[in-house]
Amino acid sequence: MSAETPPFPSSSAGSSPTLTRPTATDLDIDEFSHYDLIIDARSPREFADDHLPGAVNLPVVGNDEYAQVGILYKADRHRAYLLGVADSLRNMARAIDEQIGLLPAQARILVYCFRGGKRSRLWFDTLRTIGFRTDRLEGGWKRYRRWVITQLERFPAQFDYHVINGPTGCGKTRLLKALAAAGEQVIDLEGLARHRGSLIGSIPGLRQPGQKLFESTVLSALSAFDPARPVWIEAESKKIGDVQLPTALHEALHRSRHGYRVVAPMTERVRVWREDFHHFAVEPQRMLDRLVHLVPLIGRETFNQWQALASAGRIDELFERVMVDHYDPAYARTARRHFGERSLQALDLPDLGEAALAEVARRLAAGRR
Repeated sequence: MSAETPPFPSSSAGSSPTLTRPTATDLDIDEFSHYDLIIDARSPREFADDHLPGAVNLPVVGNDEYAQVGILYKADRHRAYLLGVADSLRNMARAIDEQIGLLPAQARILVYCFRGGKRSRLWFDTLRTIGFRTDRLEGGWKRYRRWVITQLERFPAQFDYHVINGPTGCGKTRLLKALAAAGEQVIDLEGLARHRGSLIGSIPGLRQPGQKLFESTVLSALSAFDPARPVWIEAESKKIGDVQLPTALHEALHRSRHGYRVVAPMTERVRVWREDFHHFAVEPQRMLDRLVHLVPLIGRETFNQWQALASAGRIDELFERVMVDHYDPAYARTARRHFGERSLQALDLPDLGEAALAEVARRLAAGRR
């Protein structure tokens, strides 16, 4: 631990502000978790864009069917309804055989579609006829989306955030995981965004959620927390890959009174990069293809040095130089802009291994209490 500041200060005493939790009862339904099944009756494409927490996509019509009915509707409304209902009955019968039939008779079900119209009505009437206790979200997904937007304008700002800062590779995300394992409340924004941030942060095999779905997952995560306890979170820029942080959350992070600055030796940071960016260790040119856009900022000579290290297979040196030449200065500029003269608690982490971070997390959690 650094001698610069006390590493594990106790939180100051004081009463927590009263928080008004987002509740699904605002939508005239029960809490999402109280349902045994939440059915999204929209098309798979609509579902992928955003959906209610825990919802399962049991589309009344699929993507192609939905498009076909829409085209036909403009020319012949009656034929469009005939086609749509025929498709719907086939799809619903299959879902009943494969999924609905596995539910106990006393199961509670919520159904919704885009505006709370015909697609959810088909499921609602069918499930009520079977005998299930079924609710229908009036106003559908559009009403839910307006509710999410409203909640994100106020709710994130009400929490007490403990913000982990530090340059890339210093183990911030790993420390958050250790804190979660120690029983602390943690929100991993990069995990929710499926992206590690920066130009090279995309994760192979994972596609980022759209903006609407990202916001839904952020609200859902925050809603599960105890308002009387702090939330540990990593300092983030406004964007993580292609998604943006809700404004109220982003501003709250930079207003936080509890900031921590992680310091780790370069050898450990390079090891973290080798593990987190193993695909670039195997194919370093892929990384440089993304970083070439930095040439106007870092200079051609510096980029050529990176290129030479990649060509020679000197991966550890390449990772170190990229951090020292670009990411560390970029972090320093961002820290000055967002935190100014505010002091951050220093956390020296000489070992970023799992056991060492677990001990740090345990002490941080104990010091907070």
